[in-house]
Amino acid sequence: MKFKKLVLTGAAGRLGSYLREPLAAMCDELVSTDIADDIGKLYPGETYARADLAEYDQIAPLIEGADMVVHFGAIVDEKPFMELLGPNFVGSYNVWEAAYQAGARRVVYASSIHAVGMHKKSDFIGIDAPHKPDTFYGLAKCFTEDLGSMYWDKRQLESVHLRILSAAQVNNSRALGSWLSYDDLIQLVTRAVDTPSVGFSVIYGVSNNDRAPVDNAKAAFLGYRPKDNAEQFAAEVLANEGPVDITDPGQMCHGGPFAKVDLGESGLAQMTIVNDKKET
Repeated sequence: MKFKKLVLTGAAGRLGSYLREPLAAMCDELVSTDIADDIGKLYPGETYARADLAEYDQIAPLIEGADMVVHFGAIVDEKPFMELLGPNFVGSYNVWEAAYQAGARRVVYASSIHAVGMHKKSDFIGIDAPHKPDTFYGLAKCFTEDLGSMYWDKRQLESVHLRILSAAQVNNSRALGSWLSYDDLIQLVTRAVDTPSVGFSVIYGVSNNDRAPVDNAKAAFLGYRPKDNAEQFAAEVLANEGPVDITDPGQMCHGGPFAKVDLGESGLAQMTIVNDKKET
């Protein structure tokens, strides 16, 4: 099925850069948006508009006439609450309200494992695990999942919430379970867009890892069948890591470093993430 119009927020980000081309191929018109001045060469059918998620009057006109919104725009790290309030909390409300007012069918949202980041990895949680955020960043994901649930119950606006674990290079033992490859990310978003009916849905964004610490069984109807497996990196990663500290929430909880840092302090600063953004 080819859609008339899709909107992608966060198009200038690392994950957004991998989604632009496949989303453009799924629709007649892809409107990509972010706060960056430029996102490089555009794909056929793609236009770019600079807009601030926290400003409803900037976002709403972009969503007019859209079938769906793929909402990946946000500050993607832990920050003091007031720094996240505009883009991560108000921004989500603006996207949902604008989508509803525009008559859109669905929002596909980049949620995060940090919505449930204080659960122990050994609990092997499913999509129905209660919220247990590890940071203000995770709290924003909880807020937006609840926002999506409410808009489905009250206004019949569908949404799929992708609890992404870690879409980054496998360079630590946590990533042996949490890795989401870019190819699997594209498949995940594609299934969230093209599944005929989703209501309000949650699914973990994780590849087909032997050590995956979450259970997607109850989201099987979305048709997401990841292909990649982080086990190919296991021997090298484990050879370079010491024993696990079982008293360290950063090692024992789903949120990893985000579960360890104090509120308002960067979680990404504790991680080694290569910026392999797709350039056009």
